[in-house]
Amino acid sequence: MNIADQIALVTGSNRGIGRQFVLELLERGVSKVYATARRPETLGFDDSRVVPLRLDLLDHGSVVAAADSARDVTLLVNNAGIATGAPLVTGDLAEVRREMDTHLWGTLDVIREFSPVLAANGGGAVVNVLSALSWFAAPGTGSYSAAKAAEWNMTNGVRLELANQGTLVQGVLLGAADTDIAAAYDGPKIDPRDVPRRSLDGLANGSIEVVVDDWTAMVKASLAGDPAPFYEKITELLAAG
Repeated sequence: MNIADQIALVTGSNRGIGRQFVLELLERGVSKVYATARRPETLGFDDSRVVPLRLDLLDHGSVVAAADSARDVTLLVNNAGIATGAPLVTGDLAEVRREMDTHLWGTLDVIREFSPVLAANGGGAVVNVLSALSWFAAPGTGSYSAAKAAEWNMTNGVRLELANQGTLVQGVLLGAADTDIAAAYDGPKIDPRDVPRRSLDGLANGSIEVVVDDWTAMVKASLAGDPAPFYEKITELLAAG
């Protein structure tokens, strides 16, 4: 994929990794980026190639309207997300469901509405911003980890279903990035700019999965083994961090 030839849409563009995706896409010469947020008036991009667009993952009507407005999209970046911190067993079940509704059902809703758009424009690509927490859980991450695990395997499923229309589906996995959503975490964090850089480099090479940082690579490497030593190591690392 030649990134400069694409017309992109990025969910959750108002801050963090989503904002960095928009900036990196502009840097790489795309002709247009639909920057979406629940309140697009807060976006504040100073570039004529940026088209603000309302999109709320929990509002199906807004997803349909966005797909109807952005009929020329060839690259869909699903970045929008939340982190409630709700425990699975004792937390507010409404908050646990909101995590799942956002990361799994909301992201899938966007993919379902935009897949015909991508097909009509030659196939294009979908990028789902996932997490190392798709593969493990830590104290305080139960609902987020469960939702991201579901989104990770949903990514694998839609990759197979969209292959026949020529759509590449990429999963991007990372540990903590220096963004608002990780503000309460005092361990090591990567520069959020690294995420779109690695993702877009991967698209240029046809990569269906991008592991951004060493932390995530360590988590992935542990999956084939007994989980007990891994969770002992994770506990030690989190305590040290």
